[in-house]
Amino acid sequence: MNKKIPSFNLQEMLIVLAIIGILLLIALPNLMPLITKAKSVEAQTQLKAIYNAEKQYYFMYSKYSSDFKEIDFETPKSIKEQGNSYYTYEIIQSGTISFKARATAQTDFNGNGIFNVWEIDQNGVPKQITND
Repeated sequence: MNKKIPSFNLQEMLIVLAIIGILLLIALPNLMPLITKAKSVEAQTQLKAIYNAEKQYYFMYSKYSSDFKEIDFETPKSIKEQGNSYYTYEIIQSGTISFKARATAQTDFNGNGIFNVWEIDQNGVPKQITND
């Protein structure tokens, strides 16, 4: 009693895989802005944390700090350091009345050669400086 089980042959499977591949190639460019936007949420969140730490430091010492250790902020490990962060963080200006921190993308999310950059200052609103 040999009963045949319905199944797909190799040619049918290859045709389906080719169609899926073509659909992915069509859809991928449309998804790149969403991917960039999702990854930039990390920069905005970390910059807000830096802002909060700087404000706390300012209330204690009446000045802003240029050192992450002083404000008790630990930068996340980047993807180049086997971490999860797509951005590097730095405080580019600090003084008695203002500060500015920057998040720079380590990878080019959409492959156009431009790296995403965000900044925050003493006003606490993250601003996109360079759009990827």
